[in-house]
Amino acid sequence: MIQGTASNVGKSILVAALCRIFKQDSLKVAPFKAQNMALNAFVTREGGEIGRAQAVQAEAAGIEASVDMNPVLIKPEADSRSQIIVQGRVAQSISAAEYYEYTPKLLKKIVSSLKRLRSSYDMVVIEGAGSPAEINLKPREIVNMRVAKIAQAPVLLVGDIDRGGVFASLVGTLELLDEDERGYIKGFILNKFRGDVKLIKPAIDFLEERTKKPVLGIVPYFRNITIAQEDSVFLDERAQRLPATDLDIAIVRLPRIANYDDFDPLEEDGSQVRYITKAAELGSPDLIILPGTKSTYADLKYLRQSGIAEGIIQKAKGGTAIVGICGGYQMLGKAIHDPDGVESETGSALGLGLLDAETTFTRQKSTTQVKAQVATNWEPFQETAGQELIGYEIHMGRTQNIGDRSAFHILETPEGKADYEDGTLNAQGTVWGTYIHGIFHNAGFRQGLLNWLRRRRGLPERWGGAGIEKEKEYDRLAELVRHSLDMKRIYQIVDQGITREI
Repeated sequence: MIQGTASNVGKSILVAALCRIFKQDSLKVAPFKAQNMALNAFVTREGGEIGRAQAVQAEAAGIEASVDMNPVLIKPEADSRSQIIVQGRVAQSISAAEYYEYTPKLLKKIVSSLKRLRSSYDMVVIEGAGSPAEINLKPREIVNMRVAKIAQAPVLLVGDIDRGGVFASLVGTLELLDEDERGYIKGFILNKFRGDVKLIKPAIDFLEERTKKPVLGIVPYFRNITIAQEDSVFLDERAQRLPATDLDIAIVRLPRIANYDDFDPLEEDGSQVRYITKAAELGSPDLIILPGTKSTYADLKYLRQSGIAEGIIQKAKGGTAIVGICGGYQMLGKAIHDPDGVESETGSALGLGLLDAETTFTRQKSTTQVKAQVATNWEPFQETAGQELIGYEIHMGRTQNIGDRSAFHILETPEGKADYEDGTLNAQGTVWGTYIHGIFHNAGFRQGLLNWLRRRRGLPERWGGAGIEKEKEYDRLAELVRHSLDMKRIYQIVDQGITREI
C-alpha cells in the first residue's frame, strides 16, 4: 500500500508506476483505492464510475478498469453536499456529517471489492487518500490504515520534498499513528526531488536513525512524462508552464470542473491551453471551451456572476469558436430545466443561448462508454465527417435540439448497437457541444478541428503530430521510478508482509 503525508504528494502516479513495474516483472497486478474524492471520473465497460486515477493505474497495469478498483467515489456538489458512487453506481447525495454515519455500510462494499481483486490478481497495489494521521477522521476513515489492516498490506509512506518540511511530515505522521499502525509502515519514499541527492544524505541518515525505518528511494521531480492527472491542484502547477504555440485555447476553470483531462491532448498538436477564472483573462482566444462540471446550475450561476458568461457571449457574436463538453454543453443551450430538483430548487434557468437546444434534468444518470460518428459535414467538421470516435458519457439530464443540427451519432455502447443523436452544432458552425468525454483523445478528429482553427487565422496546418503514446509514457515512468527506488528491498517487503521489519 502507498500512503502519503498529505494530498498531492504523488501517491497516484507512484501507484501507476509500481503497477507498470510489477507488470513488466510478469506479475498480474491491479490498483485499488477504497475511497476517492474526485470530479475526474472514468466510466468502466460495465457502465460504472470510478476515479480517473484508478483507470490510469489499470492502464499502466495493462488491464481493463473495473468498479472494484475504486468502490467508493465521492463527487462534491454544490451546497456542501456530495454524490456518493458505490461500486460504480449512484447511491445517494448527502452532507459530510451524514457521510461519516454512512461509512460502516460502505466498508462492507470496500471489503467485497478488495476480495474480488485479490482472488483475480497476483498483486494489488493499494492507494491511500490524504494522510493517515488526520486524527479527526481516524475513527471513521475507510481508506488508509483501516484498509491496510484489512488487507494486511505493508505500507510505504510518501512525502513531497518539493513543498518543504518533508522530514517533519514523515516523522510527524509516524508520531500521530497508533503503535500498531506504525508497524505497518515499512519505509519512506521522498518524491519530487530537485537537486543533488548527496546534499540531503545527512537528513536521510537522521530520519532513518530517528524512525528505524529505511528510505527506499528518492524520486526526481519530472515534467516530461505525460500521465493523466486527477487532482485539480495539477491545474495550478501547469498554469506556470505554458508553451509557445500557434493556437490559443481558453478553458473556463469552473469551481466544480470535472474531467479536465479531456483537454490534455490539445497541447500535443501545437495549442496553448490555459485555464481562466476571470472575464479579463479571456483575451482573444481561437477557441473557448466550457468543460464538464459536477453542478451545472451552480457553475452557470458562477459564470454569470464572474462576468465570464457575458464575455463568452460577446466572443461568440464576434465569431470566436465555442465548445461545450457535458455540463458545459448544457450551459450553451437556451435553458436548463430541473422539474425534480435534481440539482436546484429553482426549476429552470436560462442558459447562454448560443445553441438552439434545451436540457431537462432527470434522476437517472447516464454512464456508458460509447462509439460515435461525426454526423455532419458542416463547419468545422468538413474533414472529419463520418469519422468514428470513442469516448464515454457521464451526465444527468437529456438535451434536445430545437433548431440546430445534431453533431454526432452514437453507434455502439458496451450493451451492443446503439442509434441516437448526440450534441448540437449551430448554423454558423462556430458553436457546438457534446456529452462525449474524451472526444479530443481521438487524434484525427482533434487535428481536423485544430486545423480548421488554423485556417481561420491563415496559419499553416499541422497533421500527423507525434501525439502521446500511452504505453511508451507508462514505460518511461516505470523506468524512472524503478531506478529511483530500491526495488529489491520493496520485493522483500512484499514477500514478508507486515510480519517484521526488513
